[in-house]
Amino acid sequence: MNFLTGFNMAVSVLFMIFYSYQMLYIVIPFLKKQKTTPARQNKKYAVLICARNEQSVIGQLIDSIKAQDYPKDKVTVFVLADNCTDATAATARRAGAVVYERFDKTCVGKGYAMEALLENIKRDWGAHAFDGYFVFDADNILAEDFISRMNDVFCQGYDIVTGYRNSKNWGENWISAGYALWFMRESRFLNLPRHLLSANAGVSGTGFMFSDRVLRETGGWPFHLLTEDIEFTINSVLRGYRIGYCHNGVFFDEQPVKFSQSFTQRMRWAKGVFQVFGKYGLDLFKGALEGDFSCYDMMMNLMPAALLAFVSVLVNGTACFISVITGRRLDVIGLGIAMWLYNMYTMFLAIGVVTLLTQWKRIYAPRHKKVMYLFTFPLFMMTYIPISIAALFVDVQWKQIAHTDSKNLSAIINTK
Repeated sequence: MNFLTGFNMAVSVLFMIFYSYQMLYIVIPFLKKQKTTPARQNKKYAVLICARNEQSVIGQLIDSIKAQDYPKDKVTVFVLADNCTDATAATARRAGAVVYERFDKTCVGKGYAMEALLENIKRDWGAHAFDGYFVFDADNILAEDFISRMNDVFCQGYDIVTGYRNSKNWGENWISAGYALWFMRESRFLNLPRHLLSANAGVSGTGFMFSDRVLRETGGWPFHLLTEDIEFTINSVLRGYRIGYCHNGVFFDEQPVKFSQSFTQRMRWAKGVFQVFGKYGLDLFKGALEGDFSCYDMMMNLMPAALLAFVSVLVNGTACFISVITGRRLDVIGLGIAMWLYNMYTMFLAIGVVTLLTQWKRIYAPRHKKVMYLFTFPLFMMTYIPISIAALFVDVQWKQIAHTDSKNLSAIINTK
């Protein structure tokens, strides 16, 4: 056995050790179902939407909120039009939202927009006017019972609840399908088993809510890293809040279809993960040593996979370079790298197969595209490797991802 083969095998073993518990996550939903008792109380909610140049989609989101089977007098929609140069504010007002506008080219990003929106609500509506706050992106669409189902889980005593993230444009191309399948996997095989095991779920960008207590004790929205959702999750875990998950609370969002957009977005995500780990990593490690499983779980989802991938690329690339300049046989090196790539492809393919089969009925795309994009899913996930490595060395700034898919709920679920 040559060095490179042994090294790649060792990396694979370490990966299995770190993430073996997630194999149990795959089994748990087959053994145990989420049981949610209908809530006896309809809580009062504020819906928070921060939008930049989203006139094409924000009206459909607000319409889907107005169409909820939840009491209308218990839900107020707030929109912050953030540095907009289009008709986002006017479109949101016509749809029935309370709209604020913000123009600040220095403090850029969703975290700052959220902070400004909450300050406006506190000033105009009072400090404790709502029991909870929903957070959506402007491109989202809600299933008609989303708020009702989320309220059921919230009333079980959770401080934060996140829903099931589905996609408006699952079958558009291999990029949108890659995103969508991963988010489905995150919902079904990460957040659902966490909830069933009474561990903390993870918030993923949008489609979640938090209590007035959380807002009060955190002092607004002090989360300004590039991935403010992950920062919010980690901060909440460390504070001891209970983060629940609602598998029947389904919402949809639009995924990028251009690789350039996807690269920009995932570069920000990767850089944001490094920022969060740098800020909270030590506290998570201490919590894990003290026996807090959620701290261990969140720590595993922040760093080891990216670190192992970086080391693997570094060692394999160095070995290849040395072989070239020394004239050694490249076939042995090539075989080792090929096996590493093959193992990675088959791992992601297995994840994709299990997710596709279990979530088949929730995927609104033609059958042939469901199957076809299963085989491109591992390639999509493997592109995270160069993106994550680049994020270590590149200065990354928040950039808007354009949304143009204006389908309503009916059009989404009737996609053939």
